[in-house]
Amino acid sequence: MKCSAGFLFFILMFFISPLFSQCKTYQLDAKHDTINCTDLQNHKQGYWYTKVVNNHGEPGYQESGFYKDDKKEGTWTRLNLIGDTIAEENYKWGCKNGVQRYYNLMGLIREESWKATNPENPYDTVRVYDLNIPDKYDLKVVRVDAASVKHGTWTYYDPERGAITKTEEYVIDKLVSNKKSLATLNDSMNALKKLPADSISAANKNKPPEVLEYEKNHSKKKKYKVRDGATGVD
Repeated sequence: MKCSAGFLFFILMFFISPLFSQCKTYQLDAKHDTINCTDLQNHKQGYWYTKVVNNHGEPGYQESGFYKDDKKEGTWTRLNLIGDTIAEENYKWGCKNGVQRYYNLMGLIREESWKATNPENPYDTVRVYDLNIPDKYDLKVVRVDAASVKHGTWTYYDPERGAITKTEEYVIDKLVSNKKSLATLNDSMNALKKLPADSISAANKNKPPEVLEYEKNHSKKKKYKVRDGATGVD
């Protein structure tokens, strides 16, 4: 059966027109896909790409991600104007939710953990961990007044070495733990271990030769406790 060109055009427009009728305004990307759609209620919908050249004196950026009813949803990526990733953020109900990562030109500098609140239900059940027993926690129902709160582990990095420099633990916007990373602690301990030897060497350099000779000759002899005459009574 043959179909006229007009009939085919009518069928094609029957399927395509609802897609565009949902958008009051929109743009087409290089592949002619619809982006930056604004619906009849002026709500942003679907995939959006924006580029900001001058951000009130701050460096410009470009970002992309999805909108749902005028609110950011899912993963959003932000780049600088030359194409380097500077942020990977996750959203729910238009608010930060889950892990957010931030970068500079050297690499990852910070991981944040956020919790978004359902605007229709401001109460949430959260785990409140025991500070002395890491695996022990209680479930508590709390009211979350803010749209998005710090919740979980925040990790700070040295981008040049890729090493963790500090971690923070939050429960519903309250800091419950602030500690240095194991690597930083090990560095500190190693530095402390070097101090006594260095201090002794420095002190020895200032000792008279006679004292050094005496200590050398008596270093292996048994040491005795010396009483100072104190009675232990104030």
